[in-house]
Amino acid sequence: MTTSATALMTRVRTWLLVAGLTGLVIALGALIGGAFLWLFAALAVIFNLVGYFFSDRIALRVARAQPLSPDDAPETYAVVRDLGARAAVPMPRLFVMPGEQPNAFATGRGPRQTAIAATEGLLMSLPLEQIKGVLAHEIAHIKNHDILVSSIAAMIAGAVSAIANVLQLSFLFGGENEDNPLGLLGSLAVLILAPFGATLLQLGVSRQREYLADATAARLLGTAAPLADALESIERTHTPPLQVNPVTAPMYIANPLSGGQISALFSTHPPVGERVRRLRAYDRGDTSVAIGSRAPAAGLS
Repeated sequence: MTTSATALMTRVRTWLLVAGLTGLVIALGALIGGAFLWLFAALAVIFNLVGYFFSDRIALRVARAQPLSPDDAPETYAVVRDLGARAAVPMPRLFVMPGEQPNAFATGRGPRQTAIAATEGLLMSLPLEQIKGVLAHEIAHIKNHDILVSSIAAMIAGAVSAIANVLQLSFLFGGENEDNPLGLLGSLAVLILAPFGATLLQLGVSRQREYLADATAARLLGTAAPLADALESIERTHTPPLQVNPVTAPMYIANPLSGGQISALFSTHPPVGERVRRLRAYDRGDTSVAIGSRAPAAGLS
C-alpha cells in the first residue's frame, strides 16, 4: 500500500472513530431510555462543536501548557520553522508544559490554528537533534490532518467516561429505574461497557496514526535516525508519569501514563520497539518493512 493510500485510510479510520464515539454517546441515551436519548443526542452535537472550535484551548489548558517564548528557545523555533516549511504548513504556536518525562503533542482545528506543546523534560534532557525528531513527528500530525479529529475524539471519550461516572452515582444512590429490572440492566451495561467501548474505539486508529506520523517525519527529515533515537531515549528515561487525563494520552508522541500503571495495558500507542524497528529499516532502505502501513511486506513509496 502506498503512503498516500495509507494516509487516506488512516484519515477515514480516524473520522470513523469520531463517528463511533458520537454514536456511543447517543446509544447511551437510547439504552437508558426516555428523554435521555434526545438529551444525549444534543450532547453529542455539542461535544463535536465545542471540540471543533475549542479543542486546542482545552487540550493546552488540561496539560497546563504555557506559551514558549522565541527568546527562551530560539533553536526550537528555528527547527519548527524549517520543518514547517518542508511540510508546507504554517508555523504552529509553541508551548511548554510541566513534567520531567520527555513528551509532546500537537493540537488544533486546522493548519492555521495549530499548536505544539513539549514538556520541560523534552526540551531540557534530549539533545537538539532528537528534539528535532520529536517535533518532526508532531509537524507530521499537522501535515496529515489528524490532530483535529484526535482532539475531538479525546473530548468525546472523556465525556463518555464522565457520563458513566454520573450514572454510577445515580445507580448507587437509587433512581427511577430501581424498580425496573431492564432499567437496572441498562445502567449496569452503561457503567461497564461505555468507558471500555470508548477505549477500544480509540485503540482502533491511534496506533496506525503514530506509524503514519513516524513515516512522514522520516521523510521530512530525510532520515529516520533523529526520531528513532528520540523514541529510544524516551523509552529509557525513568521519570514519573505525566499528570494527564487518560483520554488525552493518544495525543502524545509516547504514552504519558507509562510506568507500571494499569492504564498502560490499554495503551493507544504502538510498542516503541516496533516503531524504532520500522524507522531503522527506513534508513537501511529495507523496503520489506513499511513504517506507514500495517502490512510488513508493503513497499515504501
